Amino acid sequence: MPRRAHDFRGLTQPRRLQLLHAIQQAPGRRAGALAEESGIPLNTVRDHLRVLEDEGLIRSETRRSGGRGRPSVVFHPVREVTSNTVTRARVDGASERGRMLRAVTDDAPTALEEDALRQVDVLYEHLDDAGLDPVVDEAALRFDLAPCRYQGLLAEDQALVCDVHAQLVRDVLQLSDGPLEMQRLDPFVSPRQCRLLLGRREPGSGRG
Repeated sequence: MPRRAHDFRGLTQPRRLQLLHAIQQAPGRRAGALAEESGIPLNTVRDHLRVLEDEGLIRSETRRSGGRGRPSVVFHPVREVTSNTVTRARVDGASERGRMLRAVTDDAPTALEEDALRQVDVLYEHLDDAGLDPVVDEAALRFDLAPCRYQGLLAEDQALVCDVHAQLVRDVLQLSDGPLEMQRLDPFVSPRQCRLLLGRREPGSGRG
C-alpha cells in the first residue's frame, strides 16, 4: 500500500480541528462568524482556514449579494473532487500509487472490485497522511489505526476529534466514488488502537 507523502498540517492543531468541525457541522460559515463562535482572533482564524484550504480539507466560495460592499467569503467541506485542485490531486495520486503497487507485489488476489479498491487505496493514504498508521484488512473492510496525535486532548473533547476524523472518512469515500461507506469508527478498542469498519452501500441508497 502507498506510504505517507504529505502530512496534513491542517490536522495538527486543536484550533484547526475546532474550525474544521464547525464547518463540517454547518457548511457555508464566514470567517467572522467562526471567530466569534470559537473565541479565536479573526486573523488567526483566517490563517487556519488558509492552511485547511491549501490542504484540500475545506473550500472557499465567494458570495455576491448584488448590493454594495465587499462580497462575503464562506467555507465548505470538500465533498466533490472538482471543487479543490489539491483534493483532486490527492485522490488521483493515491489511486494511481495503489494501482501501481498492486501490480508489482505478490499479494494474494483481492475479492474487491476496482472501484472499491480505489476507495481503499485513497482512504489508506488519507489515514496515513493524517498520522494514524493504518493497517488494512481488505477482506474484512477493516482499518486498525493508531490513536491520533490528539490523544492527550481526547479526555477533554473526544467527541469533537473523533467526529472530525469520521466525517473526513465519509468525505474521502465519497470523493473516491465507489460502493463502500463507513459503518463505524470505534475509538480505543485497545489502549493503543482504534478501529474503522467499512461496509457496502445498500442499492439505491444516497451518499452522506
